[in-house]
Parts: sequence; structure tokens; C-alpha cells
Amino acid sequence: MSRCKLNLSTIIFLVILQGVTVVLFCGWYAQLNLSGFVHSNNKVHVLLLSSWRSGSSFLGQVFSQHPSVFYLMEPAWHVWTKLQKTGAPAHRMAVRDLLQSVFQCDFSVMEAYLPEKHSVSSLFMWSHSRALCSPPACPLTPRTQFSNQTQCHKACDGTSLQGVEEACGTYSHVVLKEVRFFELESLYPLLQDPNLDLRIIHLVRDPRAVLRSREESAGTLAMDSAIVLEQRNVPAGEVQYQVLQEICRSHMRINERAILKPPPFLKGRYKMVRYEDMARDPLREIFSMYEFVGLEMTRQMEDWIYNKTHGKGKGSPNDAFKIISRNAVEVSQAWRSMLPYSKVKRIQEVCKEAMSLLGYKMVNSEKEQKRLDIDLLVPQEPYQFSWLPTKTEHPRKS
Repeated sequence: MSRCKLNLSTIIFLVILQGVTVVLFCGWYAQLNLSGFVHSNNKVHVLLLSSWRSGSSFLGQVFSQHPSVFYLMEPAWHVWTKLQKTGAPAHRMAVRDLLQSVFQCDFSVMEAYLPEKHSVSSLFMWSHSRALCSPPACPLTPRTQFSNQTQCHKACDGTSLQGVEEACGTYSHVVLKEVRFFELESLYPLLQDPNLDLRIIHLVRDPRAVLRSREESAGTLAMDSAIVLEQRNVPAGEVQYQVLQEICRSHMRINERAILKPPPFLKGRYKMVRYEDMARDPLREIFSMYEFVGLEMTRQMEDWIYNKTHGKGKGSPNDAFKIISRNAVEVSQAWRSMLPYSKVKRIQEVCKEAMSLLGYKMVNSEKEQKRLDIDLLVPQEPYQFSWLPTKTEHPRKS
């Protein structure tokens, strides 16, 4: 009888132990799924994060012209334009929510920022998106061909937002380019959203080169500059320096947060790229970015990249926002011959810490500035990342 009681007690204990084990395993498995981001679809979402006049328009086209990509340029422009009487921090949540919807091909949120009668032509720089010039959005450009913005403007401007949504849903990658984020924290909900497989490519550029480029486009950037400076009254001669100081600080915040102490959900989802590295070896850098987000490099894209980066000259001020064939290395070095040393010295003062962190060497004289044989770029360690256990390990061919 005692033996039966012992067996019954043992059985009860084992049942309880089994129950506890199941509960603990389920909790562990849920945490594993959360950190591993098991997604409900095969889409990859890419945020090209940069600042004005840093080469982001070219980088955007590197993705836009790829046949597997639905691309949109700076959707947050609509938020800043609508709410421009305040500063950048006040717009963060609205911009984040807009991106979260657009990444999921939901454009209804855009209606709050568009005129009552709207179409694809109401979207900022819409014709820069090959996907909006191609079927099913528009029959003009086959997906396997490169789009022409001028032709697209004329032929595809009547597409409805519903047509834009339908087109977005047919691509494996949704890529948004943004210059209006100054920290990563407001993006955390997107990184933790189980419906998004978000990768962030952070494009930076030598602030001395950015200053030279901004001076050529100062009028175009006036509204954005006022928002960055939170509508403060700043002497005209100081505006560019104070804006660049904020931009340099933001690059530091973003990079340090992503590299030094990243939260678990950010690991493997951030990659920093310097414009100068891309200018020197565009195919290598772009191949690395494609690999990071699960895109295949095609022979057509290789030819397109080569042609756009091996042209003649630096382009004119009128070409500031155009993607034309230029000599990428000449463009990246143009500030050394065109920017007065007094301005170089000043921008080095306001961006000293960021330049050190991002790998840009100082110049200590005008003579040193103009000596192009002196390399001002600190070599970067090869970027390391590991694929996350998602459905995007084997990207779909188009």
C-alpha cells in the first residue's frame, strides 16, 4: 500500500514538474520569437537614414532602380511642410507613424497631409520612384528597365493612392529614404513591430563637403533649416553652421546608440555607410548594402552604378537634386578646392567630435586642405553582421 502511495506521489510530482517545464518553455520560446522577428510576410523594409546634401538622393536611386524595390523619397517632407511652425522634436511621433503605415503599403495616413483632390503627383518627388513609373502603378516603364523622371512626370501623374498601395504590395522590398530623423529611439516601435523586417542604412558624409553643397542649395533648404533650429532667430551667417552642428550631433547619437549599446532588437539591423567610401569603390559598397538587406546585384544595376559614378566633372549647382553621371571621387573632394579655409576651420570646430567618431581627419592649414595627396579618410573596419532568422535569407528574384 505504501509503495502505491509512493508511486502516486511520484506521478503527481512529475505531472507538476512537466507543467512547470511547459510554462517555462513557452515563455522562453515567446522571447526567442520576439528577438528573432518571425514575420507574417516576406517583405523587407529598409530605411535609408541620412541628412540633406549627403548623397542620399543617389543612394535612394541605387535602391529605387532595382527591380525588386518599391521606393519612396522622404515621405516625412509632408509632415514637416504641414506642421512647419514648430521644431523637429515635435514632429517625431507623426513622422514615425507615417513611416510605419507606408512601410506596410498603407497610404491612407498620407491623406491628412495632402490636398483634398490628390493623386500620386501629390507625393513629394514621386517620379524619383521607378516603381511609380512601372506596372502596376503605370504602364510606362517595364520593371526590368530604368525609369526616366521627365517621361514619368508626363505619363504617370494620374495614379491614385489606391494604385500606389497596390503597386507597393507587389514588391519584396519597401525602401524609404529620410533626412528628418535625429535619433533612433523614436524608431524603436518600428524595429519591434512583428509585421516589419526593418533594416537601417545610415549614410554620413564629411561635414565640410556637406557645407559646400548646402551653400549651393541654401534657399531650397530654408524651411527645413528653420525647423532644425526650432524657429530660433539665428544670424544669417550662422545658420549653416548651427544646422550642421545639430546634424553632426544627430549622426553621433545614432551611431553610438546603434554600435556601443544597441538594444537587442537593433542588433544586426543597422549599417553605417560613408559617402566617401561609396564614391571610391561604389560597386563594393553597394554590393555590401544589397547583401545587408537581401537584394541581388544584377548586371544591369552594375552598369547603371558604374555609369552614374564615372562621369566627367562635379556637376553644376542646377544639378544639385538631379541624379546625373558625375565623377563621384571629384564630387567628394570638391570642398577641398572650393571652400575657403576659414569656413573649413569653423565647421571642424562645430563638428569635431562627430568627425573623429565617423573617421574624418582634420586639416590644419589651407595648404594641407588643398593637397589632394593627403588622405583625410580614416580606414574603417570591415562591417560585420549576421543574418537574422527571418524569411528573407533567400531573397526572391524578380
